[in-house]
Amino acid sequence: MNNEINLNSLAEGAVAERVGIELKKLAANVMDRNTEWKKARKLTLTITIKPNEKREIGSVDIDVKTALAPAMGVSTTIIFGMDNAGNAHAAELVSGQKDQMMIDNDGDLADDRGNKVSYLERKQSQGGK
Repeated sequence: MNNEINLNSLAEGAVAERVGIELKKLAANVMDRNTEWKKARKLTLTITIKPNEKREIGSVDIDVKTALAPAMGVSTTIIFGMDNAGNAHAAELVSGQKDQMMIDNDGDLADDRGNKVSYLERKQSQGGK
């Protein structure tokens, strides 16, 4: 009779397999640039043994789980305003400052929300200046 328990063969290898699965999740979380690199990750293996009254056999529950770093939050800035009909609206500020024109990634003139604006539209919005 073998008196040792081997984690690699425990539950027909299921324990080692589950540890491997969770380690892959942990590794993917470490490599995810959307998580904080400083946060510690944890793999927990819990083995619970419930012996019978005669202490001859015991049922075993095995749980393998990971505690991963959560994805970092994302922030942006929203512009609020009213249109000519009195309806409230909101849009993401793209230019960095309200009412600031910008050059978009295509090299075109754009408003503070990133909408392309022609030179003529810009002149008209300024009252023909």
